[in-house]
Amino acid sequence: MNPPQLPPGRARGSSPSESDKSPADRHPGGGGGGGLEASLVSLTHHHHYQSVVLRDRAEKAKRDAIRSAAAVSDLLVETVNGGVEEAFLNEKRIELEIRALAATASRFMKQTDQWLTSTHAMNSAVKEIGDFENWMKIMDYDCKSINAAIRNIHQA
Repeated sequence: MNPPQLPPGRARGSSPSESDKSPADRHPGGGGGGGLEASLVSLTHHHHYQSVVLRDRAEKAKRDAIRSAAAVSDLLVETVNGGVEEAFLNEKRIELEIRALAATASRFMKQTDQWLTSTHAMNSAVKEIGDFENWMKIMDYDCKSINAAIRNIHQA
């Protein structure tokens, strides 16, 4: 933005010098309206200068406000994104743990199935042993019965 412009022929904060005044303005009471005209021109120039300064201040304040609003906006976005990023990372960690847990559960299921198969095999073996033992008892009883019958026949 351009710096404030001073009205032509006048320095900042100075009043018109005696050389700027017309001869009628230099003498009190001489010429009449020339002093009023110079005062009006001076007031106009002063007003213009003040309005330029005020406009520049307002523009600077506007830029500062925009910069501050942008900074606040950036901070808010970072804050929100920080929470979102943390949630996203937590979600990824949870997904990895779920996969690991699913793999572990699958491994345990296979191991449990193997144990179940082994248990059924042992039960079958025990049943066969029990069946064999029962068969042996029956055979022993049958042998004793046959032996008793043969003795009875032999003694008779």
